[in-house]
Amino acid sequence: MRGQMGKKSKKAAADQERCVDFKVKTISVDGNKAKLAIWDTAGQERFRTLTPSYYRGAQGVILVYDVTRRDTFVKLDNWLNELETYCTRNDIVNMLVGNKIDKENREVDRNEGLKFARKHSMLFIEASAKTCDGVQCAFEELVEKIIQTPGLWESENQNKGVKLSHREESHGGGACGGYCSVL
Repeated sequence: MRGQMGKKSKKAAADQERCVDFKVKTISVDGNKAKLAIWDTAGQERFRTLTPSYYRGAQGVILVYDVTRRDTFVKLDNWLNELETYCTRNDIVNMLVGNKIDKENREVDRNEGLKFARKHSMLFIEASAKTCDGVQCAFEELVEKIIQTPGLWESENQNKGVKLSHREESHGGGACGGYCSVL
């Protein structure tokens, strides 16, 4: 029947609502293989008490707002305050991503996002998780910036967050050319 969910689908949907999404992803940037440990709380308030533990030892953080919902952009200051409070390092790489650029009812202009990112010394990109436009680029740029900050990935940190294999000859420039705004 149409519109009905099976037991497994209902359980998966319920589990997804209760849990923080965790993924491990390996990407290659400028001859380096990077293994990323990605924790996604989707900005949900019910995970607010858990997020401080995710910040500890983090090498990079991506803050995402919905370009079709101004309230998500306005809350960025709160997330930045939380980062400053709970991050255990000063050299962490922060990236701002404006998501849902595939939608037409935009409430936050690209220039607003760029201005916010510049003000807070963050990398910036707009993307669409639905179409995957800009998603890979965001991770590649974040990893590239982490690579450029040796204190983030030297031996003491190899067991956390981004793990790098041997570095090959660098070709320079951004991982995505001019597609990302790297600040």
